[in-house]
Amino acid sequence: MPVFSLGSKLKALFSKSESLDNFYDDLEDVLIESDIGVQTSMELISILKDKKIKSKDENSVIKELKDIISRYIKTWDMELEQEKLNVFLVLGVNGVGKTTTIAKLASYYKKKYSAESVLAAGDTFRAAAIDQLVFHGEKLGMKVIKQKPGADPGAVIYDSIANAKAAGKNIVIADTAGRMHNKANLVRELQKIDKIVASKAGEVNYRKVIVIDATTGQNGLRQAEIFHEAVGIDGVILAKYDSMSKGGIVVPVSRELGIPIAFIGIGEKYEDLIPFDKENYVNKLLDIC
Repeated sequence: MPVFSLGSKLKALFSKSESLDNFYDDLEDVLIESDIGVQTSMELISILKDKKIKSKDENSVIKELKDIISRYIKTWDMELEQEKLNVFLVLGVNGVGKTTTIAKLASYYKKKYSAESVLAAGDTFRAAAIDQLVFHGEKLGMKVIKQKPGADPGAVIYDSIANAKAAGKNIVIADTAGRMHNKANLVRELQKIDKIVASKAGEVNYRKVIVIDATTGQNGLRQAEIFHEAVGIDGVILAKYDSMSKGGIVVPVSRELGIPIAFIGIGEKYEDLIPFDKENYVNKLLDIC
């Protein structure tokens, strides 16, 4: 069964012959189906109605949607502070691609700044996550700090920071667990890690970034809410961004939670992590040439 992008759904909607009220009802449904979210979709429709834009004026509707969505989306360049140790805590539920994204991020900084990262295997609850990070570290030629499965993740990240300082590195990228089936334990664990790193806030550039799987739709918004409430999120990396029909989640995450978007993952290779380009994103979302 084919999956249609928001842009193609909009074009089909304009081809219908219907009343203005029905048009706006259908437009709201299309926005919600494209992962814009109920709250944000209703707000968009309300603005269009206030501006008295007619259903048959396709150019005006698309232009207004582009302007509003562009204002909603916040961006973050996630650049390094050259004179400080940069610590990035990478969050997200299991299966979203955190570990692979960490490797891609390390590769990005190596190419852009000729800087090697220290990778922290902070997801100590899954031996496979530790092994995967070690694998990527070996391929990238970067140090991975790890302990045995079941070890204290806060201790692993603390050791990683100490190791980076001793080795003269200025980047630590830390993996974390994402056991959503046990939310209370997850939140406590993340808050403990956050406290450990934040205690060094005067010394390091500390940022928390969540990886969201673009194919999970509104579940991604809920995941961002939980992690944001637990420790506060500085930015989003959208992984598995291979279909514009699934990319709408960027809008409510930024609009409703106020979290900016930093990168998108577009493939499996290390170089397939690119800085988020809002203009390009909105044009593709709405199928604007």
